[in-house]
Amino acid sequence: MLATTLSTLGVLLQNGGGAEPAIPPLAAAALAVGLAAFGAGYAERGIGSAAVGAIAEDRDLFGVGLIMTVLPETLVILALVVVFLTL
Repeated sequence: MLATTLSTLGVLLQNGGGAEPAIPPLAAAALAVGLAAFGAGYAERGIGSAAVGAIAEDRDLFGVGLIMTVLPETLVILALVVVFLTL
């Protein structure tokens, strides 16, 4: 059994194979953007409810609440930029 494994390893090393990625590049890019979007949505869940509560108390906080709500979406935009630069 050990001889078979060593001969198979020798063939792989001679052919230069055996070094392919576990996830194809397009699937990895889709996974990266999807996880970034999921994280941004999870962050916006708490920020949105806090912003609505603050705006209900004081309408002058609308701009701050809007900026804080939109801020996590920059993660998704940056993930898309990285994907387009690497593909």
